This record gives sequence, C-alpha cells and structure tokens, in this order.
Amino acid sequence: MNRARTISILATAIVLGDPSIPIAAQLRVEPVLLELNAPAAASVLTLRNEEDISVVVQTRVLRWSQVNGNESLEPTTDVVVSPPIVTLAPGADYVVRVVRVSKRPISGEESYRVIVDQLPNMGRQQARAINLLIRHSIPLFFRNPQLSASSVSWSLGYEGDKPVIVASNSGDERLRVASLRLRDASGTIVSFGNGLVGYVLGRSSMKWLVPSLPRGFGANGSVLVTAETDKGAIKATAQLRGRR
Repeated sequence: MNRARTISILATAIVLGDPSIPIAAQLRVEPVLLELNAPAAASVLTLRNEEDISVVVQTRVLRWSQVNGNESLEPTTDVVVSPPIVTLAPGADYVVRVVRVSKRPISGEESYRVIVDQLPNMGRQQARAINLLIRHSIPLFFRNPQLSASSVSWSLGYEGDKPVIVASNSGDERLRVASLRLRDASGTIVSFGNGLVGYVLGRSSMKWLVPSLPRGFGANGSVLVTAETDKGAIKATAQLRGRR
C-alpha cells in the first residue's frame, strides 16, 4: 500500500465545443498514498503534466473523518502544502511538499485527503474546445508508532427503508476494504463488486448501502462478510439489526 503507483482519473468532462473532438487530459500524481510515522512530518507528491499544453494545478489538504457512518472532509490548518498552485509546462514534473505543521502530539492515526485539481483552462474555453478536468484524492495518514491495529466489527441493518452494512473500527489504524461480499446461511450472495469499497478510519464507523438486497436475506440468522483489505483477506459474521 505504501509503494508509489501512478493513476490518472478523469473527474469531470466539460464539453464546450464539438463533443466528437477527442482530447485527452493527463495529470498524473504519485504516490497514491502517503503514510508517515511520527516524528516524520513531511512528504512529497510528484505532479506530472502529460498534456501538450501548460496546465494549472491546485493542491490542498482536507481533514478526513467519519461520524455515525458518514464521511466528512473539512478545511484544516494542521497540514499545509507548498506550493498550493503551480503551472506545469507540457511534459514537466513538479514536486509538492506536504507538511504537518501542528505541534500537537499524534494520537493513534490522523487522517487527511490531499486534493489535487487541474484548474479549468480559460484558453480552451475561449476557443470553444473540450476542457477535461482532473481531480486526484490522495489518502494521507500521520501515525503514532504505538497505534493499535484495526479491529472491525460488522452489522447489517436498515436506514429508513434502505439496507446498509456498517463497519465499526475499535482500533487506531484504518482498514481499506475492497471486493466486499455478503453471504447468508441459504447461500445467497450479495456482491459490492471487485473494486474498492472504501476505508474504515480508526476509532470510527462507516456504512455503505447494500445493492439489491434480496427479500428474506439473512432470515436464517447469520450473514458472512468477506473482503480483501490492506491487511489481507477477512472473514467475519455480521450482526443483524432491524427487519429481515
């Protein structure tokens, strides 16, 4: 999880001219995860412009939390980036520093997201060309070396009339969850697909809507949860709450 990889994600496409004109936007960022153990307080991101024109890139840090199963991103002054805005020439690389400036001791694991945005190109807008906007959201963690490992329990219930699976983490360390599946005693399987489902942050809970939960799912009293995580494969039993 801590090795450098390269991703390129198209977040928004704004078509200002002929939609048949193929224009590829390529803003690459590496690594895709930042993890620092105290007393380390600084790291870097490398931005790479693979466009054939200059691009303006804005980088900022938001505090990342999960409350009552819902994620929140909020402005913070505890972590800063330098420079916050940079113009990249075609084919150019640039290094952005990410620094925790807070003097408060780290307890457990602090969670942030580094948001890297390619800003709109006004020249393309004026020329009525296609303008592809890119956003990268990079997980950033500052850790106390003595933090406790993730310990996640699961429950299956309802929020209103919508079925939800809830993961509650009593440990300090986050858990990254992918390829999530639910299986009841009758053998019925509900799949969330093979990709990333999300994170359960330390000392937090996270909930996800369950896709197409069959009527009577779990009626025999047990639901098995399986998933791939950054700590390996997991297999657990979900506690059932509410109607079945």
